[in-house]
Amino acid sequence: MIRWIGAIIGFAYRGFLGTVAGYVIGMLIDNLFFNKSDGQASGRSRSPFSGGQQTVTPGDFELNLLSLCSIVIKADGQVSQREMDYVRQYFVQAYGKERANATFRTFNEVVKKREVNAQRICAYLVQRTRREVRLQIVHFLFGIAQADGNVSTAEVNQISSIAGYLGLSRNEFEGLKAMFFKNSDSAYKILEIDKSATDAEVKKAYRDMAKKYHPDKLQHMDEAYRAGAEEKFRNVQDAYETIQKERGM
Repeated sequence: MIRWIGAIIGFAYRGFLGTVAGYVIGMLIDNLFFNKSDGQASGRSRSPFSGGQQTVTPGDFELNLLSLCSIVIKADGQVSQREMDYVRQYFVQAYGKERANATFRTFNEVVKKREVNAQRICAYLVQRTRREVRLQIVHFLFGIAQADGNVSTAEVNQISSIAGYLGLSRNEFEGLKAMFFKNSDSAYKILEIDKSATDAEVKKAYRDMAKKYHPDKLQHMDEAYRAGAEEKFRNVQDAYETIQKERGM
């Protein structure tokens, strides 16, 4: 809240540049006085992004997510307009046009001028977000890479590094990747099992993955995240049905 008060005061005194400066100063005050608490000590409700003893405000989450997006977009040395449009559409769907535009402006005016360090960003998010949110982040990053119809090795490697920094296992990364790259092993990778798994193991894996990716886990998030959760859940169901047909289960 302080960041927005700072933006208003800055606008009153210095116009647009004052708005940006006021927002940044307010964000620093927010981080200093609020993000170190559990939300209750400061009188604020816990953030929906909470995970552990620290919290991240939605505004901070958006800027950090946008920073990760920029890393993936630039991974292959080319800036694809279709990938950028995909990100903007996602943010508008999740936060509304006005809030999304404000996030992009702040990113372009402030964050973009700094060194964007994936490991540092992910370390910050790991302490403040739930695992299902981090799974959705990686799913979203794969969507960006695929938006221009050409997923490069550099993009996959960058997303792999980000997934690792976010504390996801190799099986989780491969499972999310398999939702975008279909081959004969995709269904098994989505369920995070080997092709040699027994029928009983396949059924158990399906139950575990259906629970892990159930859309209800992201009901506290905005529309775009819920849509992503539903997409992952459908992929799990499709993977199980594929294996059922292959095996005659």
